[in-house]
Amino acid sequence: MLQKLGFAPGFNKQVTETGAEGQWFDGDNVRFRYGSPEKIGGWSQLGGDKLTGAGRAIHNWNNNNNEKYSAVGTNRILYVFSEGAFYDIHPIRLTITGANFTSTSGSSTVTVTVASVHGLKDDDIVLFDAVSGISGSTFTNGIFEDKKFMVTSVPSDKTFTLTMASNESGTAMTNAGTASVLCYYSVGPSQQLGSFGWGTGLYGGVINGAATTTLATALTDTTGTTIVLTSSAAFPASGTIQIGTEFITYTANNTGTGTLTGGARGANGSTAATHSAGATITNVTSFNGWGQASSSSQFSLNPGLWVLDNYGTKLIALIYNNECFEWDASAVNATENRATIIANAPTASRHVLVSTPDRHLVFFGTETTIGDKNSQDDMFIRFSDQEDINEYTIRAENTAGSQRLAAGSKIMSAIKGRDAIYVWTDTALFLMQFVGQPFTFAFQQAGTNCGLIGKNAAVEVDGSAYWMSENGFFNYDGQLKSMPCLVEDFVYSVDSGLGLNSIPRDLFNAGVNNLFGEINWFYCSAGSAVVDRVVTYNYLDSSRERPIWTVGSLDRTAWQDSAVYDKPHATYFDASDNASFDVTGNTDGSTIYYEHEIGTNQVNAGGAITAIQADILSGDFDITQKRSNTGQAVGTPDLRGDGEYIMRISRFIPDFIEQSGTTKVSFTTRNYPNSTPVTTNFDTTSATTFKSTRIRARSISLKVSNTGTNEKWKLGTFRLDIAPGGMR
Repeated sequence: MLQKLGFAPGFNKQVTETGAEGQWFDGDNVRFRYGSPEKIGGWSQLGGDKLTGAGRAIHNWNNNNNEKYSAVGTNRILYVFSEGAFYDIHPIRLTITGANFTSTSGSSTVTVTVASVHGLKDDDIVLFDAVSGISGSTFTNGIFEDKKFMVTSVPSDKTFTLTMASNESGTAMTNAGTASVLCYYSVGPSQQLGSFGWGTGLYGGVINGAATTTLATALTDTTGTTIVLTSSAAFPASGTIQIGTEFITYTANNTGTGTLTGGARGANGSTAATHSAGATITNVTSFNGWGQASSSSQFSLNPGLWVLDNYGTKLIALIYNNECFEWDASAVNATENRATIIANAPTASRHVLVSTPDRHLVFFGTETTIGDKNSQDDMFIRFSDQEDINEYTIRAENTAGSQRLAAGSKIMSAIKGRDAIYVWTDTALFLMQFVGQPFTFAFQQAGTNCGLIGKNAAVEVDGSAYWMSENGFFNYDGQLKSMPCLVEDFVYSVDSGLGLNSIPRDLFNAGVNNLFGEINWFYCSAGSAVVDRVVTYNYLDSSRERPIWTVGSLDRTAWQDSAVYDKPHATYFDASDNASFDVTGNTDGSTIYYEHEIGTNQVNAGGAITAIQADILSGDFDITQKRSNTGQAVGTPDLRGDGEYIMRISRFIPDFIEQSGTTKVSFTTRNYPNSTPVTTNFDTTSATTFKSTRIRARSISLKVSNTGTNEKWKLGTFRLDIAPGGMR
């Protein structure tokens, strides 16, 4: 007899496949609309070029002429996307004139010597201008003129090396030293490496024996492993030290001479650098936090991140823990201009936003003394005068001000809500609300033990905030709520290999897709240093009793909802592909900029089409034969049974609300939960009326999938021809 198959929307991965009877258990690249599962929409590359580095932030806005702009910040370069093209608007930190190029025949290395200290680090970006007079080389003036390069190494504070696309085939390069070097502001690495506990930095823990001293003898190169300290008596026999942002391991400590030897430069994913005598040195050999010891290999380096917003037509762009810049989209020939530093603004902050509608520029985790980066306080908030992003001096006649939060060790992030700004620390949620003079903003703690897992892991939808914490998902709509989540253990456990990796937590990012009522959290899975997974919540169709969650392999490093543009925009990062369009010697991967919900495929530059593979798997279902009071079998089989009886399925009748191409329908059978499963596959099209099956088992699960291009499906109600087949 024909039986309809009905499964509750969303995945339930809190139980086994046997326990998920009547529910969907797993899948990839699927969503639920009005209770029915379907394949997600496709995506298409915008701009045609691969960007340098990892995309970390997107912000869309309009200028005064209603022209659309999208700022895309990677860990190397700040771009603007407009009218189908990308423009480099990255700010310039320093311009040095009189650069000299040298090369060696048969080598791809070019050494650049400048007259003053450049302050560059490995992987920084430089741009050359006014290049002339090069001779004796395959590498001509035109190869360098108005071209960007990634710095390969920094032998000294006045030299750096580049890696060319080919080897020198001339005798040797010489020039008259006329070139100018434009040094880009450094953003940071593409990955977040190591961690004490749950996050970047110490996360409330303490370094064991965190002795400090100073460097007695300057380190003038990046390879020397003999470190002479003012005193090494408080340092262990072997371990790790930190100088600036560099970590150095050592294997021997001569306390008599204060000398550390036998180590390695640029340890723990840091970059080797030169250091002057008197520089502060900290022992970071061991760490205790949360009652557990950690090694120095678990220390975390901040990834290169941007925070983007707009102040009217101006883009506001903050380099995480560094300077803040502005770029005016309404300026004449705007795309020919670069972002410039905001005068009088703080120079080291964790986050920034423009408050609305009052229009203050608000900095979070910022300096107590503007311009002094050493005064950065991770819990300190500072805001500008109303309608003046260049005024931060607190006066009776203006609304500039500051506030220090009390709960937590660092501000993680902040987002704008309907009636307030939501501010998260690592442990708590605060509401920041404009009240006018004399206080400007009022602050209220709205929750504890609900901190943000990473700085980009929160969104606001229709007056409610949603975020990912260290141990679950939360919502605030006037009341703090822990969100029921039927995939929570799967996401937060590393046992499957697909649960989150807590070390690169600042790479996690959340994005709203209002077209389908979804919130996506993209995260790094266990063992992955890059974003490679997504967990999705459907806020439109969910209820407290039946929340709708899915998981999948969609890997996006930044997301921007549709508003300015009709469709969502997102970035995809490939750490192994260095073929960016604008930087020679790039070794930091590349980013593709996508528009989502376009067609059914992935479409890249040049029209290259890749199939989006989608699938959904049900929990196991079984059969019980209804019985009379005397025990005689009567009536029809019941799919909600306990598996006492064997099922015989002679055919199935597919039902798709929407279907194009070929859709695979699979039945996996087993007699016991731990039995070896057997899978039978059937191809269906829109013309398929039924399929004969001849399947016999105690429990069965259903899977629907596609693998080819131009294939799309949305499930209706399948029917199975089922009969009991006995108890054995």
